[in-house]
Amino acid sequence: MQEITDKSHLKDPITAVAEQSAEKTVLVHLHFGRIKDEESLSEFDLLARSAGAHPVAIITGTRRSPDPGLFIGKGKVDEIRQVLEQTGSTLVLINHAITPVQERNLERALKCRVLDRTGLILDIFAQRAHSHEGKLQVELAQLRHLSTRLVRGWTHLERQKGGIGLRGPGETQLETDRRLIGVRIKALRSRLEKVRKRRFERRKSRHKVPVETVSLVGYTNAGKSTLFNRLTGAEVYQADKLFATLDPTMRRLELPNAGRVILADTVGFISHLPHSLVEAFQSTLEEVSGASLLLHVVDIASDRRDENIEQVNEVLAEIEASDVPQILVYNKLDLTGRSPGLERDEQGTIKKVTLSAQTGVGVELLMQAIDEHFSRLRIRQRVLIPVAEGGLRARIFQHFNVVQETMQDNGDWLMVLEGNQADVAWLNRQSDFSPSMAD
Repeated sequence: MQEITDKSHLKDPITAVAEQSAEKTVLVHLHFGRIKDEESLSEFDLLARSAGAHPVAIITGTRRSPDPGLFIGKGKVDEIRQVLEQTGSTLVLINHAITPVQERNLERALKCRVLDRTGLILDIFAQRAHSHEGKLQVELAQLRHLSTRLVRGWTHLERQKGGIGLRGPGETQLETDRRLIGVRIKALRSRLEKVRKRRFERRKSRHKVPVETVSLVGYTNAGKSTLFNRLTGAEVYQADKLFATLDPTMRRLELPNAGRVILADTVGFISHLPHSLVEAFQSTLEEVSGASLLLHVVDIASDRRDENIEQVNEVLAEIEASDVPQILVYNKLDLTGRSPGLERDEQGTIKKVTLSAQTGVGVELLMQAIDEHFSRLRIRQRVLIPVAEGGLRARIFQHFNVVQETMQDNGDWLMVLEGNQADVAWLNRQSDFSPSMAD
């Protein structure tokens, strides 16, 4: 099947100019089995556009299994070659993970660059990463991917030929490239380790002033950044693109009863995400695994919402975050005509909230759910603070809700405090003072 998709005459002038400047690309997607996954093809098209490509043709086919040498088979190669000549395209994107040998064979046969799904996602990561650590992680992932693909047919990578005057010690260009990549990978790992140690120290200092963290997770393009901006009033970049947010962004969120929490916007997940790419956004995933509550944002208007939920849960299990409490947030209510609402389980705990981050309808229900979640975890206790610990008393007012305070005859303070488990743990960790429980 061949589908030419150049519709620039139907687009607004700005979009048309952007596409003309983008690289013309042919998309290739194979269906393995009887069921044709058209949604996966639509997602791949959006992935390509998110990378800055201009898809001008989509070629699909059905196979029982991949061709060992070309993945797509000789017939499809001939079909793609014709489309490349017709459209003037210079790039072929394969919606599958292909082997280095298959990639080399396809490039030789098509005489143009070929990129698989993994390479495409890495390219998007490289565009989206802005933090120092994010850039290091993406470069490391790219080099690991590239190191397995130094088998191309270019002449400068061929084996060194023997002959009179050419024999002797030395290394081929291929070996040189591999060695240089290995050196760079080692250097990146060392730099990343230093960055992670600094981040670990910052996290330890943050725990000394305990604040609960809420992380937004979900399938990419589900509206997490739009919801983040709606809840916090921030101006995080949001767009109808996959992986619009890669680096984690954190803001304070004030709750009516539970007090202050930290809300973190994180990278979106996607189907068939290779395990090797998980490390490329390890910093944002650590904010997920270390969170007190996850807001799992779901595009309620998507026909694949159940599959997307499953994909996200699989990644959460991979990063050991499946045990973190979770609230399902069904977003994009405005596209369905449904009414906002919330659902509780048998214990009365809010498990689902339906809203529209774009219009703001139902957002107050989500605030109620977050507030209720942390309010349930709040602990009330009575402590006796010695008169000499005035500094600690001041810090207690910053962390706890002081329900009642009474000064004793000797100047000590009898306080009734209300806080969460992290607050109580912080109070117990004070090295200069061990609070006495009042009778």
